[in-house]
Amino acid sequence: MQSMTGFGRSENEIDGRTISIEIKSVNHRYLDINPRMPRYFNFLEDALRKTIKSKLARGRVDIFINYQTSRDDAKSVEVNFPIIRAYIDAAKKISEQANVDNDLTMARLMTLPEALKVSDSKEDEDALNILLVKTLDEALDDLITSRSKEGENLKQDISDRLTTLGKLTDTIKSKEDVVVEEYRQKLQTRLTELLDKTDFDENRFNTEVTYFSDKCNITEELVRLSSHLTLFRNDLEMTKPCGRQFDFLVQEINREYNTIGSKSADKDITNSVLLAKSELEKIREQIQNIE
Repeated sequence: MQSMTGFGRSENEIDGRTISIEIKSVNHRYLDINPRMPRYFNFLEDALRKTIKSKLARGRVDIFINYQTSRDDAKSVEVNFPIIRAYIDAAKKISEQANVDNDLTMARLMTLPEALKVSDSKEDEDALNILLVKTLDEALDDLITSRSKEGENLKQDISDRLTTLGKLTDTIKSKEDVVVEEYRQKLQTRLTELLDKTDFDENRFNTEVTYFSDKCNITEELVRLSSHLTLFRNDLEMTKPCGRQFDFLVQEINREYNTIGSKSADKDITNSVLLAKSELEKIREQIQNIE
């Protein structure tokens, strides 16, 4: 089980080219990939996204790619001959018309604005691809290790809370007969009121019996509750993304506790339901970070 929160990093150097990649992820409903990289890596963005999707299922993923090169052919210099010639002609005219020595040298000429244009050489795309994929794989593995460690912490916390829910459910189950007795007493009181009347309405009597019998029965809710809790605990051992499954189970468990609470006026059961819902809400908060 993995958390959606984590951090990974890797750096590699091959043949004078150095790439460092940092990946940060936080919780998100879907997989949201946000790369930040030099423009000459844009041609690799599709491959980058495909690689990430093969290893991650959910989360907002921010990728920071830095690139440096120490290669001799990393830069190229282009001479702007038209402006060079213009500078030379201008220097000659100034010398002739102002009667001063023309001391324009090549060294000075090369420092004049726009005389030279220094730019990055065209990169070897195949070399960049190999270096990026290698570094990205390592950074993702580091991220997954980080998310797995956080996932183990979440797993332990949720497991402890499920144990608490199990105990609270057992408490409710032990009071199931009390619920039946409470409604039996209510039914007896209602029957006494009906029988005190001159005319006895059998249909109304049957309706009351059906109503109270249904109200006092929480067996189905307890059975479903136990089943959901067992499934939840089993799913904690899954290695595949399970956050959405957990969210569904929390909703179903909450529904059963609500139904039990509405059927019973017993103080102990009501307290157990309130405590259970409080624990369940903490689980709901935790699973928001699970992939």
